[in-house]
Amino acid sequence: MTNFLAVERAVRTAAPDDLLRTLRDALVEHFEATAVELLMADYSLTCLQPVTFLPHTAEPLPVQSTPEGRAFASQEPYRQDAAENDAVDLHLPVTVRGDRLGILTVRLPEHRCTSEAVRELRELAELLGHEIIVAERDTDLYLQARRASRLTLAAEMQWQMLPARSCARPEYAIGAQLEPAYDIHGDNFDWSTTGETLTLTVTNGMGKGIEASLLTNLAINALRNARRAGIGIADQAALADQAIYARYRGTEYVSTLLLSVELATGRGHVVDAGSPQLWRLRDKAVERVEFEAQLPLGMFEETPYVTQDFAALPGDRLVFVSDGVYAAASAGGEAYSERALARAIQATRLLPAAAVPRGILQELAVHRGADAEDDALVLCMDWFGRAVAG
Repeated sequence: MTNFLAVERAVRTAAPDDLLRTLRDALVEHFEATAVELLMADYSLTCLQPVTFLPHTAEPLPVQSTPEGRAFASQEPYRQDAAENDAVDLHLPVTVRGDRLGILTVRLPEHRCTSEAVRELRELAELLGHEIIVAERDTDLYLQARRASRLTLAAEMQWQMLPARSCARPEYAIGAQLEPAYDIHGDNFDWSTTGETLTLTVTNGMGKGIEASLLTNLAINALRNARRAGIGIADQAALADQAIYARYRGTEYVSTLLLSVELATGRGHVVDAGSPQLWRLRDKAVERVEFEAQLPLGMFEETPYVTQDFAALPGDRLVFVSDGVYAAASAGGEAYSERALARAIQATRLLPAAAVPRGILQELAVHRGADAEDDALVLCMDWFGRAVAG
């Protein structure tokens, strides 16, 4: 424990851009590590990018078919015999409250790779994740390391608005993904939790490029501003509707699905203001959950919005998709049908929530067979419910 505390203290006091070097030196001194490497998951979640002083100075590793990728996918430490004699590589998930950031690889002598050391190193990898999130306020190093290629300006704006790509707590687990990851335009998602409720927002903005990002930016921040004022989702939608109409006078609008759920009961409310769809996997059966459609945000002046009742049961999987998923066309013009989407949800049923969006989008890519002409958004939420105190 003394070694753990010494490393923890070193990392917590390190400069934002010096976390990895500080951690490496501390692990060498206190755990006899001979090599330490940090890999960040790229925006498409298909490769792990080494963090170096300059981005792209080392080869990325694919998430599929590598030991590091196995640890990332399973979110469990993975032990691998190292090239050095009597050495072991430990691949450790770098994860913050369910948000999968990457992998920390630590090479140790065989005799130091005890169960206690693995436990402590796993905790240190989690600590590193927390410190990276804080450090990103002051350095671009870790954001740069995530990029397998350059982001468009529109994509830069969209990714910066996101809360994360996954999160977890006892009542639920969420995973979400946007494609094309490096050229996303108007689709977005947001969530926020309190001790009593979870609020989810899925948006599908009009247009392409920077104009679509500006529109979605206004919508997301208007919804957040209303949510942070402590009002319900119907009034959140109404205030965002007014803000968008005041700017665009009905020429541009944002399709939105808002969901608010009580953590204690699974009961909640929905505002369906446009094209995003909600699908549910319950007891191995997949079905679309339909609501009364209301007007998209910003289409007309002072549109009234009303909520509809909703209830999630423990064991439910909820999958939110934008029209870039369910309306995508193949190279021959064949639409991605509801049947195909239901099959994709079934095919990914054994994956954790954080991995489901990537799985569904891969199924979609096979159907499409070409570069996407529209944004595609998938958000998956597994609902566990709150355990009743005995």
